[in-house]
Amino acid sequence: MRRTIVEEGACIPAFGVRSDTLCNQALEEFAVSAPDAADDSMSASIYDRKLEELENSIDAPLQVLYLRQLALVREKALQQYRAAARTSEASDYEAMLLADSKFTTDAEESTREGSDWDFAAERTHLQSVMNDLASSGKKLKEVQVKGAQQQSTAMQYLQQQQQMIQQLQMQLYGQSSPWNVGVAYRIPDTNFNLNGSYQQGRANIQLSCVPDEFAPMLGPNGFTSGVGPGNLGLSVNLSV
Repeated sequence: MRRTIVEEGACIPAFGVRSDTLCNQALEEFAVSAPDAADDSMSASIYDRKLEELENSIDAPLQVLYLRQLALVREKALQQYRAAARTSEASDYEAMLLADSKFTTDAEESTREGSDWDFAAERTHLQSVMNDLASSGKKLKEVQVKGAQQQSTAMQYLQQQQQMIQQLQMQLYGQSSPWNVGVAYRIPDTNFNLNGSYQQGRANIQLSCVPDEFAPMLGPNGFTSGVGPGNLGLSVNLSV
């Protein structure tokens, strides 16, 4: 029994019944082998004292194993509560009731009948741990809900600001076009680039001077001779 509980960390089914049987067998064997006290009161007193000492000497190590098994039973009940609390099928309160009921049943089976063994302290400790976990879980959910609400409020604010910007643009420039067009042209044999764009109803033309550093790598005619008719580059971006 010690090897199963202490070394293997496993619970022994009906530990209380097995402990009571073991103790009663030892007491019966002592009673059979003890001399008959008959009517001698002193011998009877000695017999009763020795019988009580024997029971205490057997009960003490069994009670130590009982407390170790209660710790295992409590841990199993706590794991059951955590598993039930993670699912949406049961509330925290229902999960606590199930875990407490499981612990009580297993603890009663582990308790030796007629002894002073008691599991009230372990049960109280289990309930305290479950209450702490439930409180922490509730606070975590509140923080998550509050964070989601703040994020939703921020998104609504950004959308409102975007709508206001679009309304101002419509007032200043009129109805915007869905077409975005960009045109780029490099004047042959020069370092000048001419860029033109049309976006959201506005046109923009830009002239820049950018040396073509890779022209010698593209042949004697340079980059501009390699682009389509008129040395014209065109990009179109349509937003729907």
